[in-house]
Amino acid sequence: MAILSILQFPDARLHTVAKPVAHVDDRIRTLTADMLQTMYAAQGIGLAASQVDVHERVIVIDVSEERDQPMVLINPELVWTSPTTHLNEEGCLSVPGIYDGVTRFDAVHCQAMDADGHSRVIKAEGLLAVCIQHEMDHLLGKVFVEYLSPLKRNRIKTKMLKAQREGAR
Repeated sequence: MAILSILQFPDARLHTVAKPVAHVDDRIRTLTADMLQTMYAAQGIGLAASQVDVHERVIVIDVSEERDQPMVLINPELVWTSPTTHLNEEGCLSVPGIYDGVTRFDAVHCQAMDADGHSRVIKAEGLLAVCIQHEMDHLLGKVFVEYLSPLKRNRIKTKMLKAQREGAR
């Protein structure tokens, strides 16, 4: 297993739309293991393959308190969304230190394959539902700051670019 490099906003590669996984094989299983290790090391609760510059429809999530309930979602699709939504405070491993409100469905049903290639439906609400929606946005090339006003988004972009320049010194 390896810790992968996480792309940082406003990296243009974060806007690449991910392609479906043709079949689950050892390469995909290695990718998901590396993504889980990367997510845990970064203290995150979710990570999309797009964030580690692999543009395939793969997500890993663990919203458990003990960090011992990893989920792998390959080719995830929302098959149901609740009629109700809620404004949630979100952050992102690709936009470190930035948190803001995003409106998401309160509950979702997500059909996806696991790391063994078995199809299943996850019925999620609360934090898990938010996390699934957030990570699925990454697969569509969308970062959560794109839900914010252009003014906020530009301020975040400026802050991130400055931090990246200072980190490169």
